Amino acid sequence: MLRVRCLRGGSRGAEAAHYIGSRLGRVFTGWVQRSFQSTQAATASQNTCAADDNKATNPVPKDCPVCSYNEWDPLEEVIVGRAENACVPPFSVEVKANTYEKYWGFYQKFGGQSFPKDHLKKAIAEIEEMCNILKGEGVIVKRPDPIDWSVKYKTPDFESTGMYAAMPRDILLVVGNEIIEAPMAWRARFFEYRAYRQIIKDYFNRGAKWTAAPKPTMADELYDQDYPICSVEDRHKLAAQGKFVTTEFEPCFDAADFIRAGRDIFVQRSQVTNYMGIEWMRRHLAPDYRVHIISFKDPNPMHIDATFNIIGPDLVLSNPDRPCHQIELFKKAGWTVIHPPLPLIPDDHPLWMSSKWLSMNVLMLDEKRVMVDANETSIQKMFENLGISTIKVNIRHANSLGGGFHCWTCDIRRRGTLQSYFD
Repeated sequence: MLRVRCLRGGSRGAEAAHYIGSRLGRVFTGWVQRSFQSTQAATASQNTCAADDNKATNPVPKDCPVCSYNEWDPLEEVIVGRAENACVPPFSVEVKANTYEKYWGFYQKFGGQSFPKDHLKKAIAEIEEMCNILKGEGVIVKRPDPIDWSVKYKTPDFESTGMYAAMPRDILLVVGNEIIEAPMAWRARFFEYRAYRQIIKDYFNRGAKWTAAPKPTMADELYDQDYPICSVEDRHKLAAQGKFVTTEFEPCFDAADFIRAGRDIFVQRSQVTNYMGIEWMRRHLAPDYRVHIISFKDPNPMHIDATFNIIGPDLVLSNPDRPCHQIELFKKAGWTVIHPPLPLIPDDHPLWMSSKWLSMNVLMLDEKRVMVDANETSIQKMFENLGISTIKVNIRHANSLGGGFHCWTCDIRRRGTLQSYFD
């Protein structure tokens, strides 16, 4: 991440037809499906030619502070989120659809209030130590502004309180020298971009491109108000049918549903990312980049990076509990698919906004260095067997807020060039 990150983790474009039809009518459904399939095919053809003509390029200006094409080139600068003032989001329909039922009472009771103070204090200390370790590894660290997220706000379509600026991966996607602000899909995260504006303005003034995706109204029509979830089994059935709490009323997406591998960017349709949002990204990034939809056997997809985490050229971590339906695409391209070991986090540790699979939500400092949970000895051993040295950091309390190392960061600059890995 994406990253409940059961909840950090989807379905193919055709699977959206039934759901869109039920919401917007058969005529529009047919148009959406035909348009997505035809434009995706045309772009794939154009991009293949572009990739053949330019296998390895660096179109970013030399002095631009922003430049990142993948998840593994040597990391030089990163944004790390903040746990300060983090608030429990109100228990709205989209929050209910993305959280474990055992925590619904927690959200109903504390929505709009601070997360437990003692827990936040420990999370803040963990992230500060993480920042110090990154600096010790030679990485420049930037932080978002602290904001009071308990302040109530109102638009013509809804009212809410805020949440946090803990997970920059959720809201920011760097593609080359461009920073893309995601529109988000939770009402509690509508104004989250404000915490990052000072940083982004500085990058823009120094030469970076800056794009804010269309902000959704987040009106009631964006959500299936009668989304029928009572258990994980319900979610399995709905996800398998291509049904999600977000509709196709307007584009929406979280940046953490996208993961980069040079010219190829992979995305899942999830509870927070709809097909209109994916299509907006596809058109925006064409013709230089190819956007591919992949999907998983996931009862509640939200954010891809605890389900499918690309950690090197031709190397991907694939969650064994959430198998990828398109994994042959990677195998045929010569990629090595690694299934990480089961997480070791105790059952009694609170994970209000995430699953145990944050163990695979790692941050690559380069191809041979990875930041990994100090408590997850099994995955540490896996990396060491792959010849990758582990930088062990404890962020167990920070995990509870919904993310691992990949979620808590947004890599701004990696030393590398734009390449194609799927030709």
